[in-house]
Amino acid sequence: MSDLPRKAVTRTAKLAALPLGFAGRATWGLGKRIGGRSAEIVGRELQQRTAEQLFKVLGELKGGAMKFGQALSVFESALPEDVAEPYRAALTKLQEAAPPMPTRTVHTVLAERLGEDWRELFEEFDDKPSAAASIGQVHHAVWHDGREVAVKVQYPGAGKALLSDLAQLSRFARLLGPLIPGMDVKPLIAELRDRVAEELDYALEAQAQQAHAEEFAGDPDVLVPAVVHQGEQVLVTEWLEGRPLSEVIADGSQEERDRAGQLLARFLFSGPARTGLLHADPHPGNFRLLGNDGPVHEWQLGVLDFGTVDRLPEGLPPTIGTSLRMTLDGEAEAIYRQLCEEGFVKDSIELDPGAVLDYLLPIIEPAQVEEFTFTRSWMRQQAARIGDPRSPAHQLGKQLNLPPSYLLIHRVTLSTIGVLCQLGATVRLRDELAAWLPGFVAEPVEAPDTLEVEESTA
Repeated sequence: MSDLPRKAVTRTAKLAALPLGFAGRATWGLGKRIGGRSAEIVGRELQQRTAEQLFKVLGELKGGAMKFGQALSVFESALPEDVAEPYRAALTKLQEAAPPMPTRTVHTVLAERLGEDWRELFEEFDDKPSAAASIGQVHHAVWHDGREVAVKVQYPGAGKALLSDLAQLSRFARLLGPLIPGMDVKPLIAELRDRVAEELDYALEAQAQQAHAEEFAGDPDVLVPAVVHQGEQVLVTEWLEGRPLSEVIADGSQEERDRAGQLLARFLFSGPARTGLLHADPHPGNFRLLGNDGPVHEWQLGVLDFGTVDRLPEGLPPTIGTSLRMTLDGEAEAIYRQLCEEGFVKDSIELDPGAVLDYLLPIIEPAQVEEFTFTRSWMRQQAARIGDPRSPAHQLGKQLNLPPSYLLIHRVTLSTIGVLCQLGATVRLRDELAAWLPGFVAEPVEAPDTLEVEESTA
């Protein structure tokens, strides 16, 4: 048996305690203020207690609860700074660790999936997990050929837990919405639920990771560990040392932050072009900064966890690049026509092209300049502009439609921007768009031959 709480009634009760706890602490806070305590002090205590409960419940339950928490964690930079700190600390924990399952459970799974003689496959195996996440945990080991490896073991019952958690979370998504201003939580939960089968299939994950490992082999900027062995509910890959991005966010130098941010943007946009796959789980726990004892500008980005990918055999849609370019060039009518053709504006709705351009320009500000510094304050401005029901941007945003084929691309892009803002990185984003995004750079128009022009004029 796993220590993952598997009874639906138990998990439901724990998840239901989240919104009830929010309401209870709000009442507690009101009582404290009536009793004469400073509203500011009470407010901070309220935030801290809410954050602690959020981590405790989402982390302990693992499964879909923790998966939701990890997806939510990259958006903490959208929170107002005076309330962000408690959530930041709690949600960051979800990116790197969760309570581990018992050693006996790990051994049972390995025996079932690798055979009773599973120990013969390893020269060494560390029973203490090096990382524990939403649907599995990772153990450091030495493969029988001497290679250091990471052994990913799936929690028994993880599939049922994922579906149960996400179904329960969707029931009170409206109550969770205020945690992240300007973000609609319900579509996020629905998209996570749609990806459950892929997340649990280690064969698909192994294929996606190996495709990246082969494509990026020898790359000076990105390193992806190769797959060593794959079985049902067990995945063995080469071990990856390095500094987790969560640590770089917490105390990295500005040079380290900038390098990590540049490489993250490069990987996001180059991956689909080079492999036909988009890494779709970009939270800081899935990335490492590899120093290699050299200067920071030569460091690599290590990439982990390919359980969720978007399959884009033709790369990112050219519509994204051409739409960005036309928006930057101020071509309101052209961009509006393209959005209508692609289904971003439904046939039943008619919008002002100029208003659409005004809505888009602040969002693509990072692509307007040679280099852009991503900050939490910029993220908060965007969240407030789009999330405030009284703002014209909010009203226009509600009228736009996101076609299903763009859903995952949209979430990955927003999540990556969230991580860049957590890093506070200065990034040459325009360079990466020009290099990897189809349609972003206009195709040159060939001038007619001079002789032909002269002849036709004569």
